[in-house]
Amino acid sequence: MSTYTATIRWTRTGDGDFAKGQYSRAHQWSFDGGLTVPASPSPHIVPAPWNDPAGVDPEEAFVASLSSCHMLFFVDFARRAGFVLDSYIDEAEGVLDKRADGRMAMTRVTLRPRLTWSGEAPDDAAIADLHHRAHEACFIANSVNTEATVEA
Repeated sequence: MSTYTATIRWTRTGDGDFAKGQYSRAHQWSFDGGLTVPASPSPHIVPAPWNDPAGVDPEEAFVASLSSCHMLFFVDFARRAGFVLDSYIDEAEGVLDKRADGRMAMTRVTLRPRLTWSGEAPDDAAIADLHHRAHEACFIANSVNTEATVEA
């Protein structure tokens, strides 16, 4: 078993009326390696001026986390299969929508990896198998019930 931590810091700033929701939701995420990331709610959820458009929102972080986990397994499985991967660029996209019960959820994440290989590249079937194995192994994909697809 492994344990992972993040420290989330928010402090009320500004002169807005807190009781009326007039306060900044900008905050910080700090991780054990020393990195601190500016964070904020999505501007789709909380309008300006109560968000920080430069901050990472939880929905973006969710998509990035799922994509990153998939990529790390994909690269390792490709290596184990004897392929040499030079780059993996994924412009992943998540969809926040209402579920059947009316609650909002990240209902779909689509990964769109673009791959660059050195030497002999795997064929389409081998790439599909690598993606399937990466999806099955990804801790994040195994932790959520969001539909996650790969458009290779």
